[in-house]
Amino acid sequence: MESTTCLVVGGGPAGMIAGLLLARAGIDVMVLEKHKDFLRDFRGDTVHPTTLDLLDELGLGTEFAKLPATRLDSIQFAINGSVQRLFTLKHLPGKHKYIAMVPQWDLLDLLARSAEQEPTFRLRMNTEATDVVWSEGRVVGVAYRTTDGQAGTIRADVTIACDGRDSALRSAVGLASRSWPTPMDVWWFRLPRTGIDPHGAVPLVSANRAGVMLDRGDYWQVATLIAKGSDEVARRGPVGDIVRSMVAVAPWLGDRVDALTSWEEVKLLDVKLDRLDKWYTDGLLCIGDAAHAMSPVGGVGINLAVQDAVAAARILATPLRSGTAGPADLARVQRRRIFPTVVTQGMQRFLHARVIEPAVAGRINVANRDRTPLTVRIVRNIPVVRSIPPFLVARGALPEHAPGFARRPNDSV
Repeated sequence: MESTTCLVVGGGPAGMIAGLLLARAGIDVMVLEKHKDFLRDFRGDTVHPTTLDLLDELGLGTEFAKLPATRLDSIQFAINGSVQRLFTLKHLPGKHKYIAMVPQWDLLDLLARSAEQEPTFRLRMNTEATDVVWSEGRVVGVAYRTTDGQAGTIRADVTIACDGRDSALRSAVGLASRSWPTPMDVWWFRLPRTGIDPHGAVPLVSANRAGVMLDRGDYWQVATLIAKGSDEVARRGPVGDIVRSMVAVAPWLGDRVDALTSWEEVKLLDVKLDRLDKWYTDGLLCIGDAAHAMSPVGGVGINLAVQDAVAAARILATPLRSGTAGPADLARVQRRRIFPTVVTQGMQRFLHARVIEPAVAGRINVANRDRTPLTVRIVRNIPVVRSIPPFLVARGALPEHAPGFARRPNDSV
């Protein structure tokens, strides 16, 4: 039977950040990732300013800057056949006044390379945690299964569940949660982008299509909204109808109406919004989507999970080193992170009710309007209103910073 001081389940951004920071604290840590690599299409690729600050603090900013990336520093709204700038990130406080769009697997590879330089870090790929191991009412590790069919158990003083919104560990311990209905699911796909297209993030709303286009350099990463649970029925129509329905408010796409040729190019995201009442039980802590599944609105889920991981590593490092980590320490992590979670989910619930649900239902249509909608005019013309959404999305509530034991000068990795 293998053992470690801290077992991190899930090799996404939260899991890799937690593993890296704890290893830099000198703690024996093992990260389990069920896949053979980090390559996954349409994983969240947004790296917000708070995460960019963190990478600088960890000495990884220079290496991160070498990754293929585009920068989103403005949000433009497609209306009346043109685009109008609504928000800019150029006035944000701090060094990073943009959101970096980076393939998530490149970010995870960078974090893994850095963590593997620490003698107390281990990364196990092809290893899926399937259940928890109990002893005297306490979680003392996990049962696992590898892709080649091997099974076993790993004991740990503390297990951190970073295995996402469908967390097997969260289900295994039966933690109670509350959830809120969401009006939409999301179709993700790519469209070619030309040099004369708009840049940045471009939300669009027509009579029968709402979504956002994200500038990825030579292509658009497009999220289009569909009514909750309507995927199977909606796929019975021609796939080309998706782009045709966007042309009314994004006429520059008129030469790409045949870009989608198969429904296999369109990936479904089942949108959930929920939160555990209690993020922990003795021996196990849930963070990120395992503790609070976020809507894709604002693209903040990954960065909120990263902030969870930083707080968890800072709070748990000392008790893990001393062998005294218990429920009170896990509770401290939840207390630290509950405020930004509640604020963010509250913002998403508001937008679901006031913007997303009417848009999906076809009750908002800015195509062929003679005048710019009142809401757009208010946002565009009142500076204080215009500044709030970029700050909430890009920096959020209660950003975390790397603890002293994890900081390194840039160019050190």
